[in-house]
Amino acid sequence: MEEEILPKHIAIIMDGNRRWAKEQGIEIRLGHKEGAETLKKIAKYANKIGIKYLTVYAFSTENWKRTKEEVGALMGLLQMYVADFLNDKELENIKINVLGDISKLDSGLQKSIRKAIDKTKDYTGLTLNIAFNYGGRDEITSAVKNIALKAQNKEIKIEDINEELISNNLYTANQPDPDLLIRTSGEERISNFLLWQLAYTEFLFINKLWPDFSEKDLDEAIEEYKKRNRKFGGK
Repeated sequence: MEEEILPKHIAIIMDGNRRWAKEQGIEIRLGHKEGAETLKKIAKYANKIGIKYLTVYAFSTENWKRTKEEVGALMGLLQMYVADFLNDKELENIKINVLGDISKLDSGLQKSIRKAIDKTKDYTGLTLNIAFNYGGRDEITSAVKNIALKAQNKEIKIEDINEELISNNLYTANQPDPDLLIRTSGEERISNFLLWQLAYTEFLFINKLWPDFSEKDLDEAIEEYKKRNRKFGGK
């Protein structure tokens, strides 16, 4: 694909793991495991074709309401993903980043995440943002608190507060906003995901469950993106 017409940043709401498991007549945790394999496959492919940033919604701040067993399975999968990404030579050039409040995670998982981020910090391929214990409103609230504290400490003036400053206090600081958002499973909402960053993003809702999402589906999504006329509020 021609790099100049590729979206630089793709965001994905990986929806449908639970539904897929129920359709297959298997445990929900196995649906999440299959979804994890799909993520690995799509991240590899996105890196191969020249996508610079891929942000995926893995675990929201609201997901804590799910059963203890399912939450535990998701935590275990993240631990496994991080280990796999660090050991998989095919993924060596993918930079790992986690968006969200990891302070609420198990200390061992926090350590693994920080190790992955540190080990891959100088990689120059795809930046894979895994949104885990993430909520868009929570992110904006945290940014506002950080900015207010800087103002209170006289590090900045009120007149310094602008869109750029807010963007620089989000988890995605120094990254471009997503060009394309894909949500699988047929649902058509953003579910508290990247509320600030999606202001001018192109949305594509796909009627396919995440574990069934393929490289071909990503290609087709990119082709659809190329047809869009992005005006950014202009005529």
